[in-house]
Amino acid sequence: MKRLRPISILACLSMAATAASAQISLTPPAAQAPESKSAAKKETSKEAAKPKAPAAAKKPAAPPKPAATSTPTPQPSPTAAFEDPNVDLVYGAYQRGLYKTAFDLATTRATFANDPKAMTMLGELYANAMGVKRDYAKAADWYQRAADAGDREAMFALAMMKLSGRGGKVDREQAVKLLASSAKLGEPKAAYNLALLYLDGQTLPQDLRRSAELLRLAADAGNPEAQYALATFYKEGTGVPKDIEKAVRLLQAASLADNVDAEVEYAIAMYNGTGTPKNQTAAIALLRKAARQNSPIAQNRLARVLVGGMGAPVDKVEGLKWHIVAKTAGKGDPELDEALAGVSPEDRAKAQEAARKWVGNAVK
Repeated sequence: MKRLRPISILACLSMAATAASAQISLTPPAAQAPESKSAAKKETSKEAAKPKAPAAAKKPAAPPKPAATSTPTPQPSPTAAFEDPNVDLVYGAYQRGLYKTAFDLATTRATFANDPKAMTMLGELYANAMGVKRDYAKAADWYQRAADAGDREAMFALAMMKLSGRGGKVDREQAVKLLASSAKLGEPKAAYNLALLYLDGQTLPQDLRRSAELLRLAADAGNPEAQYALATFYKEGTGVPKDIEKAVRLLQAASLADNVDAEVEYAIAMYNGTGTPKNQTAAIALLRKAARQNSPIAQNRLARVLVGGMGAPVDKVEGLKWHIVAKTAGKGDPELDEALAGVSPEDRAKAQEAARKWVGNAVK
């Protein structure tokens, strides 16, 4: 019985580093129908993986509108809408995609109540052109005001702007300080991105143990990208003692949060019974899910399973389809080329047509 090969540690660390791009701005709440423009984002992290992730604290939705009345309704004072701490009209409007409304309310709240969360919201809206024209300088200014007031999300967002040079010149030293402050206050996205800087060894001296510590903070807070990256550390013994079982538990957690790379690794672990009881049925189901999420590695491994009948009935047409799709994405496999050389012209045509429907006209 052949074993599915896992992704190499270099590939994993590369994917973890790429996922940082998905963390560059605050992640908007769950997508809603916008008032004018769609939300810009998804801590993809990869830019990620992607950069999904990572979002503002959950707050109650705005209350329902009052019933119509024949008498004029008095206009509230600038701070009246925010006197009830259990109601956040700014966030409610933002969550529903009413960005212009969120901008107006946040401006009032930031101006009259000096609310750091409203300042952070203004930074988010300016940075992502939500309800207002994109203006990185203004976004940086509002993030700075909120960061000075102690808002950890503003610290994180401002740090990522300084790393990329948006809203001003690149300032890596200040970005690191902001990330460290945000992480200390419990922001998982900041801990994750700071860990990547220690891993990369360019902005900061490489420190694998410190990177692992920060990844653990973010992973414990539920950040799936950090869970996946830390799993690769435990799998290879990078910055931590090698521990396959811990690695698999982290892969499982990240997989449950729909991290595609973790789904592939966890599926392979279950298929081979590495660090977890063998369960080929569940593994193949998870490979199918990841393949449909356009993971070339999952598509390749699924093709191998279907062509070889390893834990699933032989289906060379479906296997060839996924092989073609993976190959189109750059994941070639000479062994599958050889194994499928004897497929009948009719079955090959069916597989090619199915692959073409999946990826478009790139298939020939």
